Amino acid sequence: SGVLFVRAGEGARGLPAMYTPLAYLNLFVYEALHNTVGPREPVRLVRKTSPIGHDIVLIIDESVSGNYLDINTPSGVHSGLKTPPSGVDIFNFGYAASIANCSADTNVTLRYGGTRADYMRINSTQPSIWQYAKGAGLRTVYIDAQRTGGNLQNLMTDLEKKDIDVFVQFDQTSVRDRDMAAADKLIELLGDDQPELVVINKVGAHFPVHDKYPDDFMSYRPALPRGQYQDVADTGRRDGFNGQKDDWVLYRNAYQNTLLWNVGEFFRRIFSQAALANAVLIYTSDHGQDLHERGNPGLNTHCGGDPVEEEGLVPLVVIQGSRLHTLDWREAWAQNKDRSSHYNIFPTLLQLMGYDRAGVQALYGKSLDQPTADDFTFNYRFNARLGAKPAWKHIDLNSIVTPKPAQAEMAVGH
Repeated sequence: SGVLFVRAGEGARGLPAMYTPLAYLNLFVYEALHNTVGPREPVRLVRKTSPIGHDIVLIIDESVSGNYLDINTPSGVHSGLKTPPSGVDIFNFGYAASIANCSADTNVTLRYGGTRADYMRINSTQPSIWQYAKGAGLRTVYIDAQRTGGNLQNLMTDLEKKDIDVFVQFDQTSVRDRDMAAADKLIELLGDDQPELVVINKVGAHFPVHDKYPDDFMSYRPALPRGQYQDVADTGRRDGFNGQKDDWVLYRNAYQNTLLWNVGEFFRRIFSQAALANAVLIYTSDHGQDLHERGNPGLNTHCGGDPVEEEGLVPLVVIQGSRLHTLDWREAWAQNKDRSSHYNIFPTLLQLMGYDRAGVQALYGKSLDQPTADDFTFNYRFNARLGAKPAWKHIDLNSIVTPKPAQAEMAVGH
């Protein structure tokens, strides 16, 4: 039991078979006695402002790496985020560090506000972003483009779902078109004259990326063969993909085509059709990607136990109507560009909802309108149990690998 504890549950292969269940039973009893999960607490933070009269939107993309978008690197994919429409301001906070390099870990922490030092307790016992929004008088909307049939993911529970007023999925929409359906739904919500918190989980660019874009968005060639994965939003299986150098060239091109569609076209539709004058949107991704630009072998793009820095590198952008006065984004951008992380988003959302700054900072840390002084690390051992500790990877922006323009064969019009 002691060996298994120190090795966080691993190392039972050398035990006689009759002792293995007993050893794990001892660990189970230990975890039960030391469980920090308690009942979910109500909202106790104080609001000191009048009712919120605008929409607050958090857009969480899937597997979109910050170094592959044109807002952060000259050779990046067209994102639509460099040219806002008239009456809209965009503040690109540049590169940011993700919470973790796996989707569920990041998403649950974005919804509950866990900090680097205390994420297990906070995620398990503190109020959700939905509870805070309802406390601020906002209607709560969750748009899930990744799942159908009411299935929950990213550690969401039925109990959490009870605080969501409008739960949206796209059962009759193809995987390729779900981000466009999410854009249409957001456009509808931004025009309904009702203050809301909207959280969107996009399809984005998770493996497989073979079929996540239309044919006329195949601007980067040659790409992965098409036609086998139209109905797959995401999977951990890599059947048919060998992970060799030439395979990764095809993968990166298909990935960039996917970004053209699920990022560039998504924001083109938002900017051309949505009423953004009375809204503030925060855009990020759950984690970055290892697309093997370094020539390192392997099949995976993220969730690795020995990650490259790009797995935790995400975009962070604020979009707001020019006449809407919320936080001082301009000053914040000057001091926090390329210096912030996901951990600054939850306190920022609470600030936008009017909760007391001192109370928010004491519980959840600094928001984006303060000097973030962030560690710029992401967690690759998020579910540290027993004798294990969380493992953090620091991102050094001087060593980030960006896509090579020579790989792109750009088509006219994109």
